[in-house]
Amino acid sequence: MGKRIFILIIILMSISLIGIITVQVFWIKNTIQITEQQFTSNVRFALAKVSEDIRQREFDEFYEKYADNYKEGDLVKGSDVRNFIFEKIDTINNERFTYSQSIIEQNYKVPAEFFDNDSINFSEIFSKEEISIVKDNILDSNIESLDSPEERITKMGRLKEAEKSLLVQSFDVSRSKMPVHQRVSNREITYRLDRELKSKGIDTDFKYGIYSNGLATQVKSGYFRKEAGKSYVVPMFADAEGNSEYQLYVTFPAKHDFILSSIFKILFLSAFFILIIILAFVTALYQLIRQKQISEIKTDFINNMTHEFKTPIATINLALDAIKNPKIIGEQEKVLRYVKMIRDENKRMNAQVENVLRISKLEKNQLDVRKEAVDVHEIIEEAITHVELLVRDKGGYIKTNLKAAFTEILGNQFHLTNIVVNMLDNAIKYSEDAPKIDIITENTAKYIIIKVKDKGIGMNKNVQKNVFKKFYREETGNIHNVKGHGLGLSYVKKIVEIHQGEIFVESEKGIGSTFTVKLPLI
Repeated sequence: MGKRIFILIIILMSISLIGIITVQVFWIKNTIQITEQQFTSNVRFALAKVSEDIRQREFDEFYEKYADNYKEGDLVKGSDVRNFIFEKIDTINNERFTYSQSIIEQNYKVPAEFFDNDSINFSEIFSKEEISIVKDNILDSNIESLDSPEERITKMGRLKEAEKSLLVQSFDVSRSKMPVHQRVSNREITYRLDRELKSKGIDTDFKYGIYSNGLATQVKSGYFRKEAGKSYVVPMFADAEGNSEYQLYVTFPAKHDFILSSIFKILFLSAFFILIIILAFVTALYQLIRQKQISEIKTDFINNMTHEFKTPIATINLALDAIKNPKIIGEQEKVLRYVKMIRDENKRMNAQVENVLRISKLEKNQLDVRKEAVDVHEIIEEAITHVELLVRDKGGYIKTNLKAAFTEILGNQFHLTNIVVNMLDNAIKYSEDAPKIDIITENTAKYIIIKVKDKGIGMNKNVQKNVFKKFYREETGNIHNVKGHGLGLSYVKKIVEIHQGEIFVESEKGIGSTFTVKLPLI
């Protein structure tokens, strides 16, 4: 995958993720706003219903209390009769439809003791309706005649609703002089509010208070204070013209929590799916970057391995060609030298293969690491023998300062020797001049500390973070100017961890590096 295509894919994925999250957030915000608007609408409807029900209850009590006593008042003061007639002629069926209505209003004077104010005039209203259908022979002849109705419907009754409407004004005047706590109780308001709000799906705590021209009255729920922009208000005890001096205020302390809880499932699912999308994106992005890194590492590894094998193979071929030379084959000393060269190069290639196989076994937990009591100083001395000739050949040295008093640990001698050899080999590789290496040991309460110091090229911070990763090697212009394939230190770290130890590096570019290994004592 090309670098440009890789970057383009990441950009497109990022834009898609941001777009999806933005849409989700916008949708959630709109859902909350719609829910709040619905909440407000339901609350206002419930308050209006409560106000109307209280007024209707109060008027019904007034009507039942006083209207039943009107006969105890003065005699009828007068009557008023109104007649309404409607007539329609059906020329097709020769029928005449007649509708008539009579309204009789009888006025009484109700004594003052039944009211809080002066006596009032009360009206009793009756209605008479009559419907008749007759055949109309006038349509068929010039003889004037009126047939008897073929059908007649008569209905009479008292119009209570009309009587009530005549009491409204007196009711308003009478009740306006009463204090509000005598007109409605806290119990009634609480009951009606709770019922109406729950009927609208609003099941949360509320507080209320009735105010008169901006001043609080006795009718309120505990400590109540109206809050601008947060309280809902509805007029109370409005007169026939809609005027009112009382207002019912209601607040919801847990309004925000209730709104969120009402859409909790939607919010949870949205947040859950957003999280899944983010995790999927991060995972996909990580895998893309990782695959790209692995691809680059594999390419570098193949190049390095090719380089590492090419030199020994070329050397072996040259040695074999030399041995086949008739002039050389007869000289035993030269033949033995070339044979030794072939053997050394073969060992070198075999060691490289063993390193690869060793790392593979470590990752699969197939490496046999049997532990026993071993002496760290003996391991260090043995490791030095493996590289001592190489160091001397380059004009360098290895100095030891083995200060540790306690040196026994539970470990595998073979693998522990290998980790010291690998650290020494790393110091040799990354020394531009003659290798100058110091090995130091010391004790802490529970550990033995092994330090391998060199005066090589050193490492920057980024290299220090990655130096123990498999296949990682610092690039120094020509990536093949240092032998190796980035497996040695990865192997070292894994072996140290198997022994419940720690390894870390301190380095400064151009000054050198110090590798420190901590291993637990027995």
